[in-house]
Amino acid sequence: MPKLRALVVDDAVVMRRLLTEVLQRDPQIEVVGTAPNGRIALQKIPQINPDFLTLDVEMPELDGLQTLRELRLTYPKLPVIMLSLLTKRGAASTLDALAAGANDYVTKPADSSNLAESIARLEAELLPKIHAHFPTPVFSAPVAPPPMAKRRIESFVSGSKPIELVCIATSTGGPNALSDLFQGFTTPIPVPVVIVQHMPPMFTQMLADRLDAQKGPLRCREAVEGEILTPGCAYIAPGGSHLSVTRIATGQFVSHLLDSPPENSCRPAADVLFRSAAATGAHLLAVVMTGMGQDGLRGCVNISERQGQIIVQDQATSVVWGMPGAVAEAGLAQAIIPLHAIAPEITRRIGAHSLLAV
Repeated sequence: MPKLRALVVDDAVVMRRLLTEVLQRDPQIEVVGTAPNGRIALQKIPQINPDFLTLDVEMPELDGLQTLRELRLTYPKLPVIMLSLLTKRGAASTLDALAAGANDYVTKPADSSNLAESIARLEAELLPKIHAHFPTPVFSAPVAPPPMAKRRIESFVSGSKPIELVCIATSTGGPNALSDLFQGFTTPIPVPVVIVQHMPPMFTQMLADRLDAQKGPLRCREAVEGEILTPGCAYIAPGGSHLSVTRIATGQFVSHLLDSPPENSCRPAADVLFRSAAATGAHLLAVVMTGMGQDGLRGCVNISERQGQIIVQDQATSVVWGMPGAVAEAGLAQAIIPLHAIAPEITRRIGAHSLLAV
């Protein structure tokens, strides 16, 4: 099997060496070139024909965002993973890059002088993201879902109780998918929406602000501790904290932020949110969208056991069909639908007091 050919683009010599070391630790990856800025990278691409790029956000001559925009004119499908700093500016540039067509991103180590720690973190975060953008058999098969009784997708009646809370999980490709989702709503959402998007601190706040600034009836904010959730508003779990919900005597939902250990190597994790929502006894609608891994699968089991409804994004419109695919393969989804159909489907299901399967 031929190796995947990588082009490393970063203005810092230390980072180019660090990334090269990390990538070449993977026996299925070969670094075929490096470049100190975007202008040189664009010149090298037709010469070395890489399978993917790692692209620094902040560079002289031609920065990462400008490079990406020029690259996409000629190479619309070439996978690009951005490298950014864990700063407000880095978060803004990364979200701009994702909107411009970057496939994914990784934040740079805060202290690149600690070589062993930096390599370990990049190896843990970067390599799986590269793997996710290439199909098997190039990379190992996904981990099998946990043992469970598969739920048949069949006609059912949800009863007279309407949906009271919408729970959404997403990861790779999620910021753009959430943007499309928010734009798809044409009428106010009469229930609260809670969202887990795998992102670090600062990134989630900026994502919430951008979603809130879009035209449409659904508002958005980053969740805080102890807040009563209001209908028509979406609450994004802040990076670095799990989001859970409880229910008070009035029937309203309250947000809670937890610093408990990561689950599925994630904090926030969708499983934590879904599990807590199921424990409230409310009638739930879970939506699992594009993302790598299986976060949300076990939480969907909890929701399914409480007779909640579950829909997932289809493979064709997902950047990576890991999270939604795991739920679909486990037989937990009542509907597997393209991204453009998710907002109308949420609206339809919220408005139905009894529901026949799709």
